[in-house]
This record gives sequence, structure tokens and C-alpha cells, in this order.
Amino acid sequence: MPISDVFQGNDWEFRCSLAVVLTLFLAFLGSVILDTLNVPVTLFRQVIGFLFLTFVLDILLLNALQIHHVNDQKPNFGIFTFPLVGSNMVPTLHFVNIVSSLSNYTYIVTGGGDTRPIREMDRISIYAVPYTLERTSLRIIIGYVLREVRIAHSIMRLNKSVNFWFFSFGGDQYILPMLIAKLNRKKIFFVKAGSLQRNAKYSNDNLLKFTAVSSRINCFLSDKIILYSSALIQEWHMEKYRHKILIAHRHFLDFTNFTVTTPLPNRPPLIGYIGRLSGEKGIENFTQALPSILNDREELRILIGGDGQLKEAVQASLQKEGLATRVHLPGWISHDDLPKYLNQLCLLVLPSYTEGLPNIMLEAMACGTPVLATSVGAIPDIITDGRTGFIMENNSPECIAANVIRALNSPELEQVAEHGRQFVQDNFTFERVITRWKEILEEI
Repeated sequence: MPISDVFQGNDWEFRCSLAVVLTLFLAFLGSVILDTLNVPVTLFRQVIGFLFLTFVLDILLLNALQIHHVNDQKPNFGIFTFPLVGSNMVPTLHFVNIVSSLSNYTYIVTGGGDTRPIREMDRISIYAVPYTLERTSLRIIIGYVLREVRIAHSIMRLNKSVNFWFFSFGGDQYILPMLIAKLNRKKIFFVKAGSLQRNAKYSNDNLLKFTAVSSRINCFLSDKIILYSSALIQEWHMEKYRHKILIAHRHFLDFTNFTVTTPLPNRPPLIGYIGRLSGEKGIENFTQALPSILNDREELRILIGGDGQLKEAVQASLQKEGLATRVHLPGWISHDDLPKYLNQLCLLVLPSYTEGLPNIMLEAMACGTPVLATSVGAIPDIITDGRTGFIMENNSPECIAANVIRALNSPELEQVAEHGRQFVQDNFTFERVITRWKEILEEI
């Protein structure tokens, strides 16, 4: 019997037993995090009692929800995802559009943010879990553990409403919610948009290194793992899960917004990077390549759009090299403003160490902007060097500089841009994406 069935009755002994078991799980989880962050364990002991009481109170509130019963024709889907802010917004909205079009009713558990676009959709309910960015190690740990509990609580409450759970953006990081769904015998789809293991390799974030471990546990717990490309199986070292991996993406474009408004020959001599300013994106390598690029092309200007933990390091590097006057840093660029910026660029550079399937690449190609990228993730499925874009062998500053010059000097640059635009227009429509997801659901 699924464990949530017991909560519909008065089995207080079971309730207390489950609370103890899960609190012990949280204690273990917290001790691992503390060890990772080199925080004295005595600090953790001070909050265990508080966590225990919080979880017991959560357990006692499980009956509070009105539920939508399962439709005989279409299943009800649940989605767990990160807060709807910044770069998470558009991918999440796309995924919700896909899932809701295939379901009778969709339930979304998220960390909050701007949920208005989703609340306006039909047959969707949102359950927001409080999410705040903390700065001290102890607060980060407490916040992380409390989110585990609250997300698990929400998933438990929705047990009788949901047939299948999708753990998407952020689903890597939380073990307890997926464990609860598994105990309730729900089919779990783990949609991996990136590799926390590879991200952790290029980051100094100790908590990220811990969540990379949780990602591996969730791969084991899930029934199916959905990747954007078969190439990611080897790149992300997921061969052991090959039997449960399905290939699909959630990317589709609005071609009324992402279109060519300024033909490539009419654009200023401007190249750029747009994305998160973090280690795994290779942004420092790009800035180190700029002196060589700008020495070769004196008329060239650079755009670096985005925000992140390396923002100050990027600014310092530009100041040190005397390039600040030739590089424009507008900060975070809203999705509504992206077409305007992309229609100014002669070349978009993506020097990432690791990727899934980057939205910005597809959006640039739709705007007729040629893309130079490393051969990681699903990028080689989209870019054929010299045909639909340009591929560089690695992201060393020397390689970036040489390939930027190669791309800009290419006599086929306009044709490459047009081939890339046509490719995404043919392959990244909502109809094409829905067709593939229908096939996936039929497979199970």
C-alpha cells in the first residue's frame, strides 16, 4: 500500500515512525553536507530538534489538500522544477507547455519566483516552496534541508492526484522528494538538462559538489532518464543507465520574435557571448582570448551579456588588459530583449566546458547569427562545422581566438548563418517537440 494511503486514516504510530525515519535521513544528509563544507558537526546538532519538530508538523498537515481525481483518458502529471526566475523561466515555461498539452491536469511544485505566466494556463496548479538565497554556510545548509522537507511534503500531498512525476530543472539536487514519489509507486521521469558532476568540476562551490552526488542517487531512483542527445550518455558517464534513457528535448522557438530583423551584412563589427558568467561556461577563457582577437581585428567590438559569480573577475580581467572601452557589459539581458541583441552580433561565441542543449544557440541561429561553439553536449547534433555554424576543438584562449578569426574571415559566413536559421526553423517548432514527447509516453 502506498505510504500516503496511511495518512488518510488515523495511524498515528505509522506517522511518527515515518517522521523519525525521514528525520534520520535528513540528519545523514545534513552531516554529509556539513562534512563537504567543512562545518563543525556540533552546529548541525543544534538544529536537528528544530528540523524534527518541523517535519512532524508537516506530516500532520497532509490531509489539507483538495485533489483532482485521475481522468480515465489522460494522466495527471506532476512537475518539480527550480524557482521561475532568470534563465530558468523560459525553459520551464516551455516544458510546462509540453507536459500540460499531454495531460488531463498538471501540478507544479516550484521554488516560487514569477509564477504568473503559468497561473494563467488552464488545468494547472502551482505549489510554491519558499526559496531564499542564503550567504552563510550554516544558513545554506538549513535552507537546503528545509527545502528537501517542504518539497517532499508537497509531493506527498499530491500523491492521489498525480500519475507520473517529472523532475526537471533542479531535480538533480533533491533526494528526499524523489524518494517519497518512489515509495508511493509513481513513475518518475528525470529530465537532465545538465551535468552537476561536470559543473562541479569547474566550480569552487562545495554544495554543488555534494548535489552532484545526489544527482547520481536520483539517476538510480528514477524510472526513466530523459536526455537531450544520445551523445550525452558517454559525455556524462551515464552508460550504466542506458537501459532507462530516452532522448527528447523541450526546445521550441517563437519565430515571430526570434527572426532576422537586421541582415548579417548590415550589422556592426560586433561579436559576443551571452550566458551565465560561471566557470563551466568558459567565460574566463573567452576574455583571455580577446587581446589576440582585438589585435587582429582593430575595428571589432565585444559584447558580454549575463551575470554570475565570475562577473567581477571578468571585469577585472578586461581592466587589466586595457580592453574595458572595447567591451560592452550590459549585465543580465531579459528574454524579451534577446532578439535585439542577437540581431546586432556578427558571431556568437559559446566556449563552454559542458552543455546540454543551449537555448541561446538556437535563438541566435533563428536570428541569423552564426554560432561558434565547443563540441559538447547536444551542440554537434545542431552545428555542422562550416555548414550550420562553427565548431572549435577546445576552449583554450588560443583555440577560441583562432576560430573567431576563422569564422569572421569565412567567405561562406552569410550562407552558414542562413543554413543555421533554416535548420532551427525546420526542427524546433512546438509541433515537432510534441510529436516526440507523445512517442515517449507511448513507449511507457
